[in-house]
Amino acid sequence: MNATATVNSFTFWSLLKISRPANLVILAFAQLMTAYFLVETTRMGVPVLQDINLYLLVLSTVIIAAAGYMINDYYDVKIDYVNKPEEVIIGKGMKRRMAIFFHTVLNFVGIGIALAVSPRVAIITFVSAFLLWLYSNQLKRLPLVGNFTVALLTGASIWIVGYYYQQSELLVLTYAIFAFFLNLIREIIKDIEDRQGDRKHGCKTLPIVIGFRNTKRVIFLIAIAFVCAILVVTFKINNAQLFYYFGILSLLFFFFMYKIYIADRKAHFTQLSMLSKLLMLTGILSMGFL
Repeated sequence: MNATATVNSFTFWSLLKISRPANLVILAFAQLMTAYFLVETTRMGVPVLQDINLYLLVLSTVIIAAAGYMINDYYDVKIDYVNKPEEVIIGKGMKRRMAIFFHTVLNFVGIGIALAVSPRVAIITFVSAFLLWLYSNQLKRLPLVGNFTVALLTGASIWIVGYYYQQSELLVLTYAIFAFFLNLIREIIKDIEDRQGDRKHGCKTLPIVIGFRNTKRVIFLIAIAFVCAILVVTFKINNAQLFYYFGILSLLFFFFMYKIYIADRKAHFTQLSMLSKLLMLTGILSMGFL
């Protein structure tokens, strides 16, 4: 099968699948949990869940993320036919120009909704949309740069809630750091998983440039930086419940790192990618203890 295969008629299912609905639900859930447990009220003292701007902010973030997934699949269609041919949508259930059309429309809608929230949120949203396009077009084919960009945007999706309401910013920053490092590790794991197709189409991702084993070493260095950053911020917040929760969560994280250490097959790294999502959800749930 190749990227020039006959395209079936467009379906809503194709549009839904290419948008990664499970990832979008996790993203929206993380932002709502951040608002409810960390921000709690607006500067006017109104419960944050009663503020329409929160839901507009979440909707804007989700729409921009969906557009990002579409443009990523658009540029990666040939690579995906090598790495995961059964999951390819563009060229099967959706024409390439249709993907570009929806990507453009969603970006305009997402930025427009963000503008209704505030001009500063709209600027951040525009920059995020541009970086997602740049990532798909160029950055993801470079060692570490693309990984860093996606991880930064993931952390920013948490941070922007505290930034907009200008409350509990240190607490929110803690979870933004958590999301950044965990997604940075996950993105590198995905590069290891997809290195066959990336190599075939000239990508210079970290596993291709420095090799499989050295990439694992980079992951362990990032993991050490992650643990140090979380410890520093947690001690600064000085919340006993958060300290104990992250202590328990660290056991799951060390198990995760052990699985990375022994992983040597594509199936192993697919499982690790799923485990990283579980770690993210577990971290988000810790907000309830605050």
